[in-house]
Amino acid sequence: MGRAGGGRGRAVLGAVGTLAAGTALALLPLAIPAPPGDAGQPRDPLLGEAGGPPPAVRVPPGRGPAEPTPGASPEPPAPAGPPNIVLVVMDDFSTELLRTMPNALAMKEQSASYANAFVVNSLCCPSRAATFTGLPPHLNGVLSNTSGGPLGALGGYPAFEDNDGAARSYNVSLQEAGYRTGFVGKYLNEYEPPLTSLGSRIAPPLIEGWDDFEAVSGGAYQGWGFYRTSIEGEGEGEGEQATLTLEEYPRPDRDTESAAEVDKTYAGTVVADRAVRLLRRYEKRSKPYLLHVAPYATHGRTGPSYPGEPVFPPALRDRPSERSPEGNCGAVSCSELSVADLPGYADPSEDNVPYRIDEAGTVSLAESWRTEPFRLTEERGSRWYQDRARMAQSIDRMIGRIGATVGENTYLILTSDNGFHLGQHSLNGGKGLPYDSDSRVPLLVAGPGVVPGEREQVVSNVDLAPTIEALAGAGASGERAGRSFAETLGTPTAPGGRYVFMEHTYGPVLPGEPDADLGSGGRLDIIPSYVAVRGEEGLLVRVDLDPTFYGDDFAWELYRYDRPWEDVNVFDTDHDLPYARELRRRLEAWVDCEPKRCARLSR
Repeated sequence: MGRAGGGRGRAVLGAVGTLAAGTALALLPLAIPAPPGDAGQPRDPLLGEAGGPPPAVRVPPGRGPAEPTPGASPEPPAPAGPPNIVLVVMDDFSTELLRTMPNALAMKEQSASYANAFVVNSLCCPSRAATFTGLPPHLNGVLSNTSGGPLGALGGYPAFEDNDGAARSYNVSLQEAGYRTGFVGKYLNEYEPPLTSLGSRIAPPLIEGWDDFEAVSGGAYQGWGFYRTSIEGEGEGEGEQATLTLEEYPRPDRDTESAAEVDKTYAGTVVADRAVRLLRRYEKRSKPYLLHVAPYATHGRTGPSYPGEPVFPPALRDRPSERSPEGNCGAVSCSELSVADLPGYADPSEDNVPYRIDEAGTVSLAESWRTEPFRLTEERGSRWYQDRARMAQSIDRMIGRIGATVGENTYLILTSDNGFHLGQHSLNGGKGLPYDSDSRVPLLVAGPGVVPGEREQVVSNVDLAPTIEALAGAGASGERAGRSFAETLGTPTAPGGRYVFMEHTYGPVLPGEPDADLGSGGRLDIIPSYVAVRGEEGLLVRVDLDPTFYGDDFAWELYRYDRPWEDVNVFDTDHDLPYARELRRRLEAWVDCEPKRCARLSR
């Protein structure tokens, strides 16, 4: 691949690294139609048996799967070779936004949809590290978004690097299995172009396991004004030298450029364009491919931007205008979106105070860690919700373009690194908590052999790496604490997870923290360390009220799911009931579990 064509005023800088390549494998391309206006018997990769179900039928939005012709015998599918895999990981995308996205809703009609999908940590960087490695934070070493402070590299890319995260990532195993591997978008916090002594930027280190690596820098949180890396050269030869280059996308002048021109360098547009560019190239080759796409939407901006810029900055085309007074919220009118949609909005927190329990089993009320006054008004919360829906439309257009580009022998997976609360439980805007608003994420999987419909199995994002490796027929590049849910794609009733675990490490807000308080959002530094386990009957959370790394002061929250959300802590009345004892047994086993033990605890 030659250097991407430089746009107006873009600077290109370089660094050198080594890129490994695998062997070519056969692949049969097919097309997935997008909604209008957007651009012998085989071995079944899901079931591992000969003569599995044919590829899923692709349909436009608003229609269900096609019915078979009465009396007709379907032709067996031709051998397709190893499947391609596209994984899209959105940013801070809470589940209520999915209903605004027409292309994603069309995809859902053809997907295995996991209503019980969660993340092991509801912060960007620890969650993404878990997705890459199939390991929770206590095993992958990435405990927070940023590094620094008295204990050094506990978070961000420095912690990922210190703990060999890149070598243990799932893309390494796919590359070794002969896949072409590509990445576009947000990688990990603090993976940024460093400044030289002359004040210029150079490319950050080359990350192993990627044949194509187009990381977009943190300036993309503001929507405009960021850097993008790319790898020079095709990288097809064994041991071929590759050059990581850096391309600048300066912030456009809105006073002199049209909205259409400005949106060409919007982060969501750039990520989509680069992803589709790679996919078109991959589709022309016989080699199977993996593409990991990580847009910055729907994360809020993290620093200074244009005057009057929204906290959640959509593309200009999606904002309110003279032609479109409400702006574009996709499949839903923006005026229909309000905090009234969010279960638990402004629910008083007096009944959420944790309880201590001593060795004799005596339960007593502890102090509340929820010390931040509730400031998120209905007007502001609804405005943020609508802007987040407008941001989501850039992702939705990308989903439509991906669907129109990839072949039928391709798995398309859509999920998020975490959710986001906007006033639920009387908590200001933010994430980092084990509650439904923060930890539950969408998970859709479309592709060959997938039987469309909702799944009840519990899935964690640590399960993504082993699932993708199973679909690709690749051995793991390291130990995995998650378990593959690939069998449930073709067999909706196949056994699956019943419990999901979450963990969080308290830390002060350090320079560069992308989730620091924006002035009216929630404070990340009030959330205590915790470990949590969720099952069908409830959620058990063990919080550590000691804010130091050297002691502990455990207290407990327990919520039953025969109620609409985590509204009342029932630990004082329910802690000795069988379901609560089972949750506690699993939680205490999770705290220091090794990978195989962690995987068993979810069943």
